[in-house]
Amino acid sequence: MTTRNIWRLAKRPVGDIADGDLEFLSEPLPPLAEGQFLLRLTYLSLDPTNRIWMSDMEQYMPPVEIGAGMRGGVCGRVVESRKDGVAVGDLFAGLGEWTDLMVSDGTGLSRLPEIPGIPLAAAFGTLGLVGPTAYFGLLDIGQPKPGETLVVSAAAGGVGQIVGQIGKIKGCKVIGIAGGPAKCAWVVDELGFDACIDYKSQDVGAELDRLAPEGIDINFEQVGGDIMVAVLKRMRWFGRMPLCGLISGYNAVDAAEPPGFWTQMLMRRLTVRGFIVTDFAPRFAESGMALAGWMLEGKLKTRQDIRPGLENAATAVKDLYSGGNFGKLLVEVTPP
Repeated sequence: MTTRNIWRLAKRPVGDIADGDLEFLSEPLPPLAEGQFLLRLTYLSLDPTNRIWMSDMEQYMPPVEIGAGMRGGVCGRVVESRKDGVAVGDLFAGLGEWTDLMVSDGTGLSRLPEIPGIPLAAAFGTLGLVGPTAYFGLLDIGQPKPGETLVVSAAAGGVGQIVGQIGKIKGCKVIGIAGGPAKCAWVVDELGFDACIDYKSQDVGAELDRLAPEGIDINFEQVGGDIMVAVLKRMRWFGRMPLCGLISGYNAVDAAEPPGFWTQMLMRRLTVRGFIVTDFAPRFAESGMALAGWMLEGKLKTRQDIRPGLENAATAVKDLYSGGNFGKLLVEVTPP
């Protein structure tokens, strides 16, 4: 193993991610120093925040520098180690690079437990990535109560599918919003949502009036734009809005955010809190245990959209911003 393949950020995208913004290279693999180990990636996670990391804008961690390896969530096994306590075959997950072989001292990585009955892709994609976002965003910020109405945008995506199922576990009426009849049918028939609105063919506001005439208690917001506006207009008194994404605007050249409903927020006593999943990092073990328990009990199902080949990552990531993924989007770098 003397070379590795890696995606590097060649230039910052303007609008949609374009060919040439990321460059796929083969380069020499540096030798291991004491305290380091070599990780062969099994899966690479593709997430909406990838587009934010490519931009030189205010964000929750430094943007990826031009020429640097593209940042991403990774999962892989140790194939060589010069670090005490780390052995060949150990499984790690965390933040890394879009590469097939990664040299690390362990910073940003943690051991990923292998749980009988839960496939590695589901364990990595759910327990290590989108699951904590759904768990803490809904339970800590949304604070669901039995009988309340929860609306979940991007309901068939990695986070949304889990949010809706936790909402059902907590006794909520759950309405999803997704793009296309197949996704809507899946979240209702397979995941147990009470209803799902197809934003591509239905009037979201009119459907919300029909499905939730009593109003909405919790809006788990990931999309922003017109969909967010339609939900906000129908929030009930003391409603809560966990805000973890505004994906509809990530590729916008001119940032044009919808106006704030300040009067409505005041009069309806709404709570709106933006959050990043790393805010809850000290409690990840809590979410992992709860989510794994629900999965093993059959109360929580997940769907991964797995694309083969690291070389296809730059094309696959674009699907996140057009609704082209169906489930948690992963790249299979090496067969597990």
